[in-house]
Amino acid sequence: MLKKITRYFFSREKIQYDVLIVGAGPAGLSAAIRIKELDPNKSVVVIEKSGSLGGHILSGNCFQPTAINELFPNWEKMENKPPLDTPVTEDHFHILWNEKLSFQIPHMFYPSTIRNHGNYVISLGDLCVWMGEQAQALGVDIFTSTSGARVIFDEKDRVIGVATGDLGIGKNGEKKSNYQEGIDIEANQTILCEGARGSISERVIEKYNLRKDCEPQSYGIGLKEVWEVPSEDFISGLVQHTVGWPLCRNTYGGSFLYHKNSNQIHLGLVVGLDYENPNLNPYQEFQNLKRHPKIKRYIKNGTCISYGARVLNEGGYFSIPKLTFPGGMLAGCSAGFLNVMKIKGSHNAMKSGMLAAETICAKQNLEPGQELIEYENAIKQSWIYDELYRSRNFKGSFQYNIYSGLFYGAFDGFISKGREPWNIKSHVKESESYLTKDKAPQIKYEKPDGKLTFDLLDNLTRSGTNHEHDQPPHLKVIKESGPKQSLDLYDGPEQRFCPAKVYEFIDTKEGKKLQINAQNCLHCKTCDIKMPKDYIRWTIPEAGGGPNYSGM
Repeated sequence: MLKKITRYFFSREKIQYDVLIVGAGPAGLSAAIRIKELDPNKSVVVIEKSGSLGGHILSGNCFQPTAINELFPNWEKMENKPPLDTPVTEDHFHILWNEKLSFQIPHMFYPSTIRNHGNYVISLGDLCVWMGEQAQALGVDIFTSTSGARVIFDEKDRVIGVATGDLGIGKNGEKKSNYQEGIDIEANQTILCEGARGSISERVIEKYNLRKDCEPQSYGIGLKEVWEVPSEDFISGLVQHTVGWPLCRNTYGGSFLYHKNSNQIHLGLVVGLDYENPNLNPYQEFQNLKRHPKIKRYIKNGTCISYGARVLNEGGYFSIPKLTFPGGMLAGCSAGFLNVMKIKGSHNAMKSGMLAAETICAKQNLEPGQELIEYENAIKQSWIYDELYRSRNFKGSFQYNIYSGLFYGAFDGFISKGREPWNIKSHVKESESYLTKDKAPQIKYEKPDGKLTFDLLDNLTRSGTNHEHDQPPHLKVIKESGPKQSLDLYDGPEQRFCPAKVYEFIDTKEGKKLQINAQNCLHCKTCDIKMPKDYIRWTIPEAGGGPNYSGM
């Protein structure tokens, strides 16, 4: 039940709820659904910056159903079933030695932790659309095209809600004819579920120093295409992962290729953002990958219909921050629950949202600004923590090279099973991992053929990206000397790591100058992580803009 809507003279409209959830991903929607299941009288609102449910959701996705089995125990018998229609039928893992040769690891040598039988190939965006429908049917309010611009604090410095962004502001700050003021949404509890590197989440983590007792989060960038292929090249439910080529031995990463009904192949490459060579271009590495016979055989007769990119958390167990703060909590990838060994996080995100909901509903007489430390205890007692603890050393073992990581993965999977008495942590900050340009090897990439491989800007049109051009810049240069230092020291890696060609150095009479093409932005957040000297801060643009990943 909606509690109260008020507006005071010369003040913003204010709406009050029992619970505010920022982000309509798997964590946020699971939290909303679970709250309404446990206490139908609680008022719940979910705000989502995308123009539609699922519009900004990008994931592989080979989906582990553990959490959805708990949230919807009878989902297989529901009249309106969730879109889990492609069960895994084949599970392959290859080491790519070079552009032609590869080795398939026999299935008997797969650790149980990475086997995929019992999982489903899905579009996570489609699942979020379905979950949103379930939430709305229970009485949850969902506001799309609504971004959280800033956190609202009370006089005791406790979180009591979020202020949404204004619409219709021109690039020079003027109010346009379509100006619409944002609103203040206040709540007894605010659950932050923005995904990896969420803007509000990161500000809250910084304000309350929630990372003081954990390692910094580490990240990778995932690039993805969806292909439609003829029936003769399609094997429903086939799952294939690779490591090795085209990445060099000391660059963490790997590929996925999933066959999803109907005749779709979801193909992607993940590159760890702690790579050293500033000349490496993740997008071009992804295009190279498609030339390998193990990939090309499935897509050579197909048509690419979608493209996108997004960062993902890779820190795992060691990088989980304190999960609660006065007035709220972190859930899903805002907290960092992705299991890099499994290459999965949606099930953990959903479970964390459910536990947040259960913690809130178990609290009697909940007042604004309370800190519910019981939530963190619930996470630590759940299978989320067990799973992440067991795989805690996996990512760190790759800091030497790909082979040390594969060896350690086998050791952990068959022998130690997470019981080893030591920890392997990675201490590299992505924006400081670069070799200087005089020490970095050059990398030559082939030109795209327009059929299997594509020019970046041509591919960008498949992302559905659209922004209002006349709006304040959302990519803030916070260190004026940053672009020149980046160019002088590293030859401007931002013009290569960005998967949307947002950053370019153009020739002017005064020399090379940085040009920011903000309208191209995929909201991947790579620049907020990998930018030399950390000279860019990614902020939320006008709500409703960005990519449209429906069906990806």
